Amino acid sequence: MLMSQVGRRFARKTAALGLASTLVVFVCSVLALSSPAQAAVDKTMEVTYTCASGSFTAGDVKVTITAPDTVAPSGTADIKWTLPTITAPSSLAAGTQIMIEGNLTVGGGGTPAALQKTHTGTLSTAATSYTPSPNTMSATVRAPSSGGPITIGPGTASSTPKGLRITAKPSTGTETITECTFKSATPTSLSIAVQAGGGGDTDDDIVAYNCTLPSGNTDADYPATVDIKVVMTPPTSASANADASISWTGTIQSTGDPLKAPTGFPTTSPKMFVTVKASGAGAPATATGEGTLTSVTAGSNITTLPNVTVKVKPTTTGTVSLTAGDLAFGTSSTSPAIKCTAPTTGLKAYTFTVGNSTTSPSPTTTSPTPTTTSPRPTTTRTATLTVTPTNTRKSQTPKAGADTGAGGTMGPDGRLFILTGTGLVAAAAIGGLVMRRRSVKG
Repeated sequence: MLMSQVGRRFARKTAALGLASTLVVFVCSVLALSSPAQAAVDKTMEVTYTCASGSFTAGDVKVTITAPDTVAPSGTADIKWTLPTITAPSSLAAGTQIMIEGNLTVGGGGTPAALQKTHTGTLSTAATSYTPSPNTMSATVRAPSSGGPITIGPGTASSTPKGLRITAKPSTGTETITECTFKSATPTSLSIAVQAGGGGDTDDDIVAYNCTLPSGNTDADYPATVDIKVVMTPPTSASANADASISWTGTIQSTGDPLKAPTGFPTTSPKMFVTVKASGAGAPATATGEGTLTSVTAGSNITTLPNVTVKVKPTTTGTVSLTAGDLAFGTSSTSPAIKCTAPTTGLKAYTFTVGNSTTSPSPTTTSPTPTTTSPRPTTTRTATLTVTPTNTRKSQTPKAGADTGAGGTMGPDGRLFILTGTGLVAAAAIGGLVMRRRSVKG
C-alpha cells in the first residue's frame, strides 16, 4: 500500500513536470520564431585634438566619431561627429558666428577619400563657452562594390583643416581661427565591413556632382564637388509610345562643397535643368526637365532644389532603367551659369515596366436589343417565376475584390502553433496517466 501511494505521487509529479516542460518549450519556440534579428551596433572612436590659442582656450578637445558596423556593397554609411562644449578665454559677444570644421580620412576603397563636415551657429547672448546645437554633424561614405573593409581615421597634420578648426566671427571686428591638430584616438580607427545585407543606407543615391563655371567666369569656390541626394520616382505603369513621367527630387548634402551662385548669376526666375539617363524599351538616351529656383542671390549658396518632372517616351515594351544625369543652372540648359556633371559609374538605377500601347483594353459592348430593318410580328409569352432565397445572410465578395487580409501568404498560421502545443500537452498528460497506472499496478 505504501509503494502504491509513493508511485502515485511520483506519477503526479512526473506528469506535472512534463506539462511544465512542454509549456516552456512551446513558449520558447514561439518567441524564437517571432523575435527579430538583432540590429548591428554602431562603432565609436574618441578622438582628442590639441588646440592652439585663439578665440577658444588652448588645450584638448575630445570628439566622438560614430560609424556603422557593416555596409552593403555600393551602399552608403553615415559617419557622425559628436561635438563637445568648447570654452573661451573671455566672453564672446552676442551675435558671434561660430564655425566648426571636421576632417576624417577614408580608406579601403570608400569614397570620398576625405570626409569634411562643417557646423555653424550664432551666439544669442554673450558667453564664455559654446555648446553646438545640434551637437552632431554627419558625412556619408560610399562603399565599393566589393572588397573592403572601409577604414575611418582622424584627419592628419596635412589635412585641411588639420583635424578640427574653430572659427569665431563677431558681428563687428575680425574673425579668429583656432586650429586643433590630432593628438590621439581610441581605437586608432574604425572598420566597416562591406558585405551583402550590411547596414548603412542603400536606398539613397548620393551623387557627387562636379560643378564648374563657363569659361571666363572665375570664382574661388569653383570647381566644386557638390553632393546631392537624388531620388527618382518612376511611374507605376507605362505604355509604349506614350510619355512616362518621372519625379526627380534632389537634396544638397553638407558632406561636399556648397553650391554657390557666382557673380552674375541670374536672379530673375533662374531655373534648374535636370537630365536623366535612360536605357531599354526604346527609350531615348537622355531626357530633360526643368524647375524654377527660389530665393537665390548672387554670392550666396543655393540650398534648396525644386522638384522636377522629367518625361521619358519608350517606343517598345520592356523595362526602362534610369540613372541620374547632369544638372544645369541659369536661364538656358545649353548656356548655363553653373554646369554640374554626374559621374558615369556607381549610380543607383531605377526601373519601370513598359506595357503595350493599350494598357487596359475595353471589351466590346453589344446591345441586348437586336436592330431590325423591317417590322416583324411579335409573339408575347407570359411566365411567372418565383424566387425563394435559400440563405438571406449569405455574404458576397465585392466584384472589385476587397482586401480581406494576407491569409496564408504571410507565413505559418498561428493556429499551427496552438495545435502543436495542444498536442504536446495531451501527450504529456497521457504519459503521466500511463506511468500512474503502472505504478498503481506495481
